[in-house]
Amino acid sequence: MRFHLHRAALPIFLICGLVSGQDMKRSGGKKTDLESELPPGVHQLAIGATAPDFSLKGIDGKIYSLADFKKAPLLMVVFISNHCPYSHAAETRLLPLEQEFRSRGLAVVAINPNSPEGVRVDELGYSKYTDSYEDMKVYARERGFPFPYLYDGDTQSIAKAYGCLCTPDVFIFDQKRQLRYRGRFDDSCFADPATVTSPDTRKAIEALLAGQPVPVAVTKPMGCSTKWLSNKAEIAQLDEQWKKIPVTVESIDAGGVRALARNDTQQLRLVHVWATWCVPCIEEFPGFVNLSRRLANRDFEIITISVDDPKDSAKVKEFLESRHAALPNRVRRTLRSEGRTANNYIFSGGNSEALMKTLDTEAEGPVPDTVLIAPGGRIIFRHSGPVDFAQLQSRIIDELGPYYK
Repeated sequence: MRFHLHRAALPIFLICGLVSGQDMKRSGGKKTDLESELPPGVHQLAIGATAPDFSLKGIDGKIYSLADFKKAPLLMVVFISNHCPYSHAAETRLLPLEQEFRSRGLAVVAINPNSPEGVRVDELGYSKYTDSYEDMKVYARERGFPFPYLYDGDTQSIAKAYGCLCTPDVFIFDQKRQLRYRGRFDDSCFADPATVTSPDTRKAIEALLAGQPVPVAVTKPMGCSTKWLSNKAEIAQLDEQWKKIPVTVESIDAGGVRALARNDTQQLRLVHVWATWCVPCIEEFPGFVNLSRRLANRDFEIITISVDDPKDSAKVKEFLESRHAALPNRVRRTLRSEGRTANNYIFSGGNSEALMKTLDTEAEGPVPDTVLIAPGGRIIFRHSGPVDFAQLQSRIIDELGPYYK
């Protein structure tokens, strides 16, 4: 079962806009004009323009250019990315479309335009992967890409030459490699094909193969804005702002722990039990802070419970402040609705064994100990000892899902 409920109440136009939910958050909830955010040197192709050539490395290690696709009557250049839920959704239709039209002369080449340094950590909450070249290999293998997947993240020169506004962004060229369609893949940001009412890319391909003009040659792409390297300064500023957010620590007894374990919310709840005297706890703690930030826009929260002596609460708070274990804005809002004011606690109901028996009757050992609790209190992941964050993150994404819903 997957949990992604808070977006379900939003009107589709707020979700399937021109930008991602994360981008809307950055712009104060308003739709961002993607063209206004383009860095210097970006050229937007007009209909009839010749396809800019490229020389990009694919995930197979080969260098690709336009010449590698010269025999194809039609060429689709589609900019996609590993992290973007819009891309994830479009790919569920892109792959069967490529298979359907391959024998009729369509060639597809996918390009990742994003600089990993231009992606905020909270923009990675819909994927197990970053937009790095190495992660492209794993992502494409998992998705079963039958077409070349190329990396442009180092220089972003091809994204600039094509005027890539976001992922996905589609460019379809005829036999002469003149642009005949550019824009969105279709009009849905959801994985369910039943949500598509305007299959724009399909219509363009069918028209061109029939020798007809494309009915609508230009549409507004919608997706996660291109992650330009120039975003790096803004990301550094946001990181500094995060470090300044106050950290709150509260006492919690056995009754409070039982209430947390019931998880009467509509979100996944990760409870991590630790202590300042536990060396593995100290070493791995930054990973939990990063996970909290990464999933800051999902139906997810991390709760930490220290089993230090309650008399050492100042020491616990000092440590949490030094690791910047603050609350993401969305989590802070959900806490208010529950009547809570903190996600960092120090246990006042006894030793660590008493805590773990209250939290999870199947707990195996001492701290650190981590449990992932679904709505309704069902424990879907438990681990005693340091966690493998890649494995844990993968499990959480599997539960939350990689798509808007």
